[in-house]
Parts: sequence; structure tokens; C-alpha cells
Amino acid sequence: MHDPPWLVRGDLDGFFGLAVDNLIQFLLILGLCVSMCGFTAGFVVSRVLPGAAVSLLVGNLFYAWQARRLARREGRTDVTALPFGINTVSLFAFVLFVMAPTYQDWSSRDGVTQAQAATVAWEVGLVACFFSGIIETLGGAIAGSIRRATPRAALLSTLAGIAVGFISMEFVLRTFEYPLVAFVPLGILLARYLGRVRLPGGLPGGLLALTAGTAIAWGLHAAGLPGAPPLGGDLLGSLGLHLPIPALGHLGAALASPDVWNRMAIIIPMGLINVLGAMQCLESAEAEGDSFPTGSSLAVNGISSIAAAAFGSCFPTTLYIGHPGWKRLGARSGYSVLNAAFFTLVAFTGLIGSIARIVPIEAGMAILVWIAMIMVSQAFTATPREHAPAVVLGLLPGLAAWGWLLVEMTQLGMKTGGRLGFDVGLGDVVTTLGATTIPYVHGLLSLKAGFMFTAMFLSAIAVFLTERRFFTAAAWSVAASACALTGLMHSYALTPTAVREEIRPGFAWPAAAGYLALAALFAFVGWSRRGMEAEAAASPAESA
Repeated sequence: MHDPPWLVRGDLDGFFGLAVDNLIQFLLILGLCVSMCGFTAGFVVSRVLPGAAVSLLVGNLFYAWQARRLARREGRTDVTALPFGINTVSLFAFVLFVMAPTYQDWSSRDGVTQAQAATVAWEVGLVACFFSGIIETLGGAIAGSIRRATPRAALLSTLAGIAVGFISMEFVLRTFEYPLVAFVPLGILLARYLGRVRLPGGLPGGLLALTAGTAIAWGLHAAGLPGAPPLGGDLLGSLGLHLPIPALGHLGAALASPDVWNRMAIIIPMGLINVLGAMQCLESAEAEGDSFPTGSSLAVNGISSIAAAAFGSCFPTTLYIGHPGWKRLGARSGYSVLNAAFFTLVAFTGLIGSIARIVPIEAGMAILVWIAMIMVSQAFTATPREHAPAVVLGLLPGLAAWGWLLVEMTQLGMKTGGRLGFDVGLGDVVTTLGATTIPYVHGLLSLKAGFMFTAMFLSAIAVFLTERRFFTAAAWSVAASACALTGLMHSYALTPTAVREEIRPGFAWPAAAGYLALAALFAFVGWSRRGMEAEAAASPAESA
């Protein structure tokens, strides 16, 4: 029994990576809430972001304590805390399909001001975040059993699909958008962690990469040369004391609102997806040697989301994928404490705006590309070699979901005066132009809806087929059919302005029937093999 150090050199690298990731979420919250939900920038900075910081403080401190507890119990110094932050998928889902439609509905009513409509949208978002936290907390009671019954390849391949699309691709594209700024930070990290090069003075790779990228960007900006991302502006405009303010009154009032219950078909599946994602993150950490309890890990994940709602944030928190990447950066528990302290400071003082104007995302995003690289690698190296095809199959739904996100972001650019400069509804695109504009658009939407469940089922079925456990593969196919029939997978709704992922029982009946057909096929193969094996076993006795 001994106390591991509170801070090691690798914690600085881990902190920069996690801080950049959460900084992006804060900037998304600010941009989307102002452009889509009628919030003022001052309201987001003074009410929403301090509430989000409370949730980060609760979760990050717990997971740091949890890692130190495991290190003491096992007598180790290499335990890495679970990475934690704002849930990106829920952020987009709650803005686009819960808060923005509520704002648009109320702002179109006679006698309702923009500020009143924005307040209703905020209150509905608080309830969505609150219910997501409840689902996450309760999900911890059953997630352990599901995790034990699911092949590791099925859990890790789902995360790998998210890592390829939602983490690495955006930043790889931005790297080639601004190569003069982004190439050097990426090269520093690859040399440090792939080439195992010791940097001058033993500097952390993340710190040097971030510093170099920022210096290059400002150098280009000062010289008036092209190739730098947008920089500058009012660096001190958002400064001020913004302590979190309880929002329990608004939360309680909104619980009785029909606007909330009209959105439950979106809120419930998002909560379930958060439970599944957290469970997969725990499996990823265990594959790297850090085994954390499922129940308490998911419970605090949910409690953090509830704390966010109680203090004015509409956005749930979650365990982040990428534990192996942070572990190989050398991060332990200190990086989690640093992340909690940093976002408490920047949210409570309004520094978030100043930092965003000084440090370009392009200077630090190479850290997240590295994290994604490790996640995809782990899906193949931490599973049996013969399960590699199952891992590949599990990657595909995540890629489909990312592909549709590009379409949604294009549409968002249209709505907010982006480069395309005109407005159009995604629902209209699908119904009128889908066949010619987006090939197999309904197949894309079906695969994207509930993609984490789909990835897990497809990969698990492939694993059991690889192991020639045909009856087990048939059972998983039946379970997939049930999920499709109830609307947890492949279910979506078209409206004139959006494509909403929501629970619609019976909507995906063709997919449900297809899974049942697979179950019958695999059961027949298993029954045939059993008969042939029995016949082969009896043949020597008959010959004798």
C-alpha cells in the first residue's frame, strides 16, 4: 500500500489532449446555442458553461480518486484515470432535435418574444440532460452483466468506429486545411510517441506541440501570410465572474411541460447510447490493464449529468473513449485533476473566449489524432487475431454515422449563413433529392440510427460465427431483431426540416425480419453441424 504521485510528466500531455477536446465542446455549445436556440452569448457564458464546468469538476475529481484508489490497492504507479468530458453526440442531438425545434416552435407563436422562446428551449434542454443522467445512473446496475456477456471485439470495434469518424477524420481534414500550422505539431507527437524520441529538456510532447502550433499560427498572422486559421478579436471581452447558479426552479417547472414529453423519443435512446458508450470505454480501459468497477463508474457519470442540469447546463457528460491513448502518453490521475481545475477556472471567469482567440484548435488537435490512432489499434491488438474481421464489421456503422454528420453540418452551415448561403431542410433533401443526391440514403440513415447498438450486434455475431458457436450467433440475431423492432436501432423520422433519430416501434420491421432470417439460418447451420458431428462420432462404433 503506497500513494502514487499526484502529478507526473505525462499528466501534462494528457491534460492538453483532454483540455483541447473539452474546449471544442465548450465552443460548440456557445456557437450552436446562439445560432440555433436563440441564446445570447452572455447567457451561455454566465449560465450554461459554469453548469457544464460543475459537471466536469464532479466527474474528473471522482475518476482521479478512483484511479489512485486502484493504484494503491494493486501497488502500481501506472494506473490512468478514465478520461471524461462533455458528450459530443448528445450535444448535437439535444441542440438539433430537442432545443432548436422547441425554440422554433415557441418563437413562431403570437406574443412570444425571442427571449421567452429561448428560455423554454433552455428549460427543455435541462430536463433532457437530467433524464439522460438518470438513465446513465440506473444503467450502471445492468451494464456489468451486459459487458460480461459481450465479446471484447464487439465493444472495442464500436469505439474504433467512433474514433475513426468522430475524432480523427475531422481533425485530419483540418490538418490538411491548415498544413502550415498543423503539420509540425503532428510531427512532434509522432516523433515523440511512435519514434520514442526524447524532446529537448524532457518537455512533454503535447506541450511542445501546442506551443509550436500556436507560435506558427501567430507568426503567419503577424506576417500577413496565408495559411493561418482565424485568430485575434476582443481577447478580454468575456472576462468576468460567472459563478454557477442553481437552476432547480426552471428544471422543476419544465418537468410538467408537454414540450419535454414530446421529445422523450429522442431523450431516451440518447441516454441508452450513453450507457453503452461508457460500458465500452470501461472495457477498453480493462484491455489496457486498468479494471474499474462498472456500477460506480456509470453512476458517477450519470450524477455528473444531473449536476450539470441542476446548475444550468443542458449537456450530459460521459466517459471519453481513448483511455489507452492517454495511458501511453504517460498520463495517470493528475491530468484529470488538472482538467477539472482548468475548466472550473475558465468557465467561472469567462476566460474561455480569450483562450479560444489565442490558441487555435489546429495547434492542439494532433493529440486527438494520436488518441484515435491508439483506439483503432487497440481494437485489433487487444482481441484474438481471428476476430479481426469482426472488428472491421463493427467499424462500419460508426463510419455511416459520421458520414451523415457531414450532411447535417452542411445543412447547419446553410441555416447559419455558411458558405453555401441558402436554407434547405434535411427532411426535404431525403424525401425529394435523396435518391440522386445521396446514394442509398435510407440505408445510410438506417445504419446511422442507433449505430452503437448495430455495431455491437454485428461484431458480436461475427465473433460467434468465427468461433463456430452458431446457436449463440442465432441468439444475438434474435436480440438484434428485438432492438430493431422496438426502435432502438434503424429507427428515424423525417420532418420537412430534419431527420430525427427516435424510437418508433415497428418502423424498422424489414431489418427486424432480416435479423430473424439470420437467426433461423445460423440455427439451421448449428443444428446441421450437430447432426453431422453426432453421425461422425457414431460411425467408428458402427464400423467396429
